[in-house]
Amino acid sequence: MPIFEYKCSECGNRFEKLVRGKERVSCPACSSRRLTKLFSTFGVKSGDKFTTSSGSSCDTCSATSCAGCKD
Repeated sequence: MPIFEYKCSECGNRFEKLVRGKERVSCPACSSRRLTKLFSTFGVKSGDKFTTSSGSSCDTCSATSCAGCKD
């Protein structure tokens, strides 16, 4: 069951959602189903260091997701 990142076409809200099977996803802010699935990178944490698959500078970020950082 993968976690996908979405951006709502109605209100611009960005969010992550664990999608089970053929579940239909809607925006948690406005309930719209007009969503764009965003490209997601995966991250690996080893000890105190966090590295993303894209090689970005997120390794110093303490957030658990880059969803709020990228525009």
